[in-house]
Amino acid sequence: MSEVLNLSAEARERAGKGASRAIRREGRVPAVIYGNKQEPTSVHIEEKVLMKLLHTGHFFNSVVMLDVGSEKIRTLPKDVQFHPVTDRPLHADFLRIGEHSTVNVNVPVRFTDEELSPGIKRGGVLNIVIHDLGLSVDAAEIPDEIVVSLEGLDVGENIHLSQITLPKGATALDHTDITIATIVAPSALKSSEGGEAAEGEEAAEG
Repeated sequence: MSEVLNLSAEARERAGKGASRAIRREGRVPAVIYGNKQEPTSVHIEEKVLMKLLHTGHFFNSVVMLDVGSEKIRTLPKDVQFHPVTDRPLHADFLRIGEHSTVNVNVPVRFTDEELSPGIKRGGVLNIVIHDLGLSVDAAEIPDEIVVSLEGLDVGENIHLSQITLPKGATALDHTDITIATIVAPSALKSSEGGEAAEGEEAAEG
């Protein structure tokens, strides 16, 4: 299960571009907390701390407890806007949620057991089609990742969504049986198999 992250925030008294620029000059990032049938709350957070959380790789599929004064607000990060040149964060959006709200998140897919895949042993290559899987899940049960085993897979075989065991209570946002990954043959293997087939045809004709 994804860990709950904690982030201190301060209420933002003034809105507007000028006020936001002043906040950024102080090393802070303007942000807004919205949703759960409540009025939006404007806050600002420390840029360095936000960047550290972003670099964990699972910021957007983690519950973030925002500590605003004496209030702790349970949220899910929804967006961070970055400067097109400097890549510094300009603004962040947080969705206010309940402890067991059903939320939509993108969870990274991790592949294991490459050594047990006949296709990879033959020189095949794992072609990942879906790196992050969209899930609808209880906010208290958000997984860190979806683990997919490659055991027994040969060249030309695919892994489909229907073959993946999702966490209890989670459902995929995509209702089609999408392809998650395939084992593809490298060009050398394709050429070898193509040559063998051609030789077999010539022998049959002879």
